Amino acid sequence: MSYAIAHILNNDCPHCLEGKVFKEKNIFFNIGFPKMNPYCSHCQFKFEKEPGYFFGAMYVNYGLTVAQGIATYVIAHFFFKETFDLRIIPIIAVVIITMASFNIRFSRLLWIYMFKNYSS
Repeated sequence: MSYAIAHILNNDCPHCLEGKVFKEKNIFFNIGFPKMNPYCSHCQFKFEKEPGYFFGAMYVNYGLTVAQGIATYVIAHFFFKETFDLRIIPIIAVVIITMASFNIRFSRLLWIYMFKNYSS
């Protein structure tokens, strides 16, 4: 399990663990929509199995975004006197917008790793 997280964060191919899924080397801080390689450069593993394959990754992305919003609220509410201060909302929005590019890439990588064929 821990090796899979390391390979996901390194943008490694789920089949051979040597090629890269995204054209960008660093999945953490990129601006814009991700550019995926259609096939692994090392083993020719096809990343998008069928049209619409990554629609499920949107649900993973949504879960990550909600978790980050809740975590931001829990951390930020310690800095305000009232239970719910409206000044927390822009803080949560900044965190969500800042993490959006990473979440797209990370959710797609999670989706590929969840549905890879582990028998071969």
